[in-house]
Amino acid sequence: MDNRHNQLVASCEPFPRTRHTVDPPPPATRVNPVALVVTGVSDDARDPVALGVELLAHLEHESLSVAEAMDRIETVTTNPGVQREILDTAAMRGVIEREDGLVRPTSGGSYVSFEGDVVVREGDFSCERCGASISTAHFVQFDGGELGPFGSTCIRKVLGRE
Repeated sequence: MDNRHNQLVASCEPFPRTRHTVDPPPPATRVNPVALVVTGVSDDARDPVALGVELLAHLEHESLSVAEAMDRIETVTTNPGVQREILDTAAMRGVIEREDGLVRPTSGGSYVSFEGDVVVREGDFSCERCGASISTAHFVQFDGGELGPFGSTCIRKVLGRE
């Protein structure tokens, strides 16, 4: 063994190492191939704020309580900070008006079409809204990404049809 190594070990100094720089591996990417085909946006690339604002823009209610609006926003994210950002961004962009604990969509008829904007798939899914196990899932196709899966009752509630 080299004499310098013995001196360092004897004096409790760390063994000098040469620094090798290696590029870190690229981050792992989970891709939803169906979302890429239908919307062009992978699950990882979707922006929850944009998706939440788009959801609020397409609600079929004249007005909702903030709690009802939050019920819908929770299908996009459960992060309270992001939920607040969705509401604030939607209000700032004029997508909704907030007044006296109510949320009013301003889009006036820009509703989701079940024939054109909702895709139905068979398989083993958990409803994004209620957590129930479902075999027939409904996915809403927005410009900002795909929202779902939802069961047949929850899709109507999320979109404001019930």
